[in-house]
Parts: sequence; structure tokens; C-alpha cells
Amino acid sequence: MFIAYVIVVVVTIAANAGVAAVDVLRPALPLANSAEVGVPQSWLPWLAALKAAGAAGLLLGLLGVPYLGTAAATGLVLFFVGAVAVHIRSRVFHNIAFPAGYLGLAVASLAACLLVAP
Repeated sequence: MFIAYVIVVVVTIAANAGVAAVDVLRPALPLANSAEVGVPQSWLPWLAALKAAGAAGLLLGLLGVPYLGTAAATGLVLFFVGAVAVHIRSRVFHNIAFPAGYLGLAVASLAACLLVAP
């Protein structure tokens, strides 16, 4: 079970760190997606910081602070539930798979943290 926990959490860390970096770099696609769902461009650095904080918390959880990892996974679940809700509210379904996929990773990480952490 520990190996599955490590794999799921490492994939979630990489995905969230990567998307946070993309948000900071502000290429055209994320800017267009955020505009389409009504998220102001000024929010992107803050949203990137939340994703990066989630990735960092999961990493610290792997390195021996299990409750911080669980808290980070919980935060990422809430973040991506909000992202999916924003897509639904805006009726933008053609790219909802992206926040839904990240939500799936966050849920899997939370489940793994709860099963493995003391």
C-alpha cells in the first residue's frame, strides 16, 4: 500500500507543480480558459500559489509530516471541486476534463494519505 501511496502522491505533486508553473508563465491557453469561465487574469498568480502550496504540502507529507500531507490533499480537493463548479456554473464543458482530472488526483492522494498516515 505504501508504494501505491508514494506513486499517487508523486504524480499529484508533479501535476500540480507543473500546472502552477504554467499559470505563472501565463501562456495563451490558460488565459483563454480562465477568461472563458469568468476568472480574472489577476487571480492566476494566487491560484498558482494555492496549487504550488498543495504540491509542497504533499511533498512534506511524503517526507515525514503526514498530517500536513493530508491537509494539503484536502485543500487540493476543495480547490478543484471549486474549479469544476466554476466550469459548471459557466457552462463550459469542453475542457472540464482538466480540472476534473486534477480533482481525481487530489481525491486519490487524499484517500492514500488517510489510509497510510498514522
